[in-house]
Amino acid sequence: QVQLVESGGGLVQAGGSLRLSCVASGIAFTFSDKAWYRQAPGKQRELVAGITSGGSTDYADSVKGRFTISRDNAKNTVYLQMNNLEPEDTAVYYCHLRAPISRNSYWGQGTQVTVSS
Repeated sequence: QVQLVESGGGLVQAGGSLRLSCVASGIAFTFSDKAWYRQAPGKQRELVAGITSGGSTDYADSVKGRFTISRDNAKNTVYLQMNNLEPEDTAVYYCHLRAPISRNSYWGQGTQVTVSS
């Protein structure tokens, strides 16, 4: 079965940094498109950053220049480096993979990121 296990969330002061990790199993990680989404209370889930199997990246305007998505195919892990965090970044962050061929969508359990002012 496909599993996405997230870690790295927590409480941080504004201006601080966190690095989220998502370790995948049961999926062809290398050829999957990977992304991080977030959902704040009372808001819809939004795409934060994505990376294709080829390494192309996209970011929400609100995080450009502050967040970096990357992956280590040898470790089946996708990362989200979050720098200069703002209170508005407070949300539950979800790892997302879309499998090749089947195009099935898989979600991590979510990890809470709280940025205090």
